[in-house]
Amino acid sequence: MVELVEIIAKALVEHPEEVTVTETAAEGETVIELKVAPSDMGKVIGKQGRIAKALRTVVKAAATKNDQKVSVEIVQE
Repeated sequence: MVELVEIIAKALVEHPEEVTVTETAAEGETVIELKVAPSDMGKVIGKQGRIAKALRTVVKAAATKNDQKVSVEIVQE
């Protein structure tokens, strides 16, 4: 899942070298944290959060296929 989030995020931003994706397991759920440059935050979130919602939907669909529970959090530095 980390690779999926990283590929999508790097395609969206202007500074792909600053994209950081980490994975943490907590209480039967995997949490994927996405960090991008402050100037790229709007591009990852999108208008009214549409891009962030789409990213979470794609990851959730891929996780469901593997019988996993995954959530994506966009973290501001």
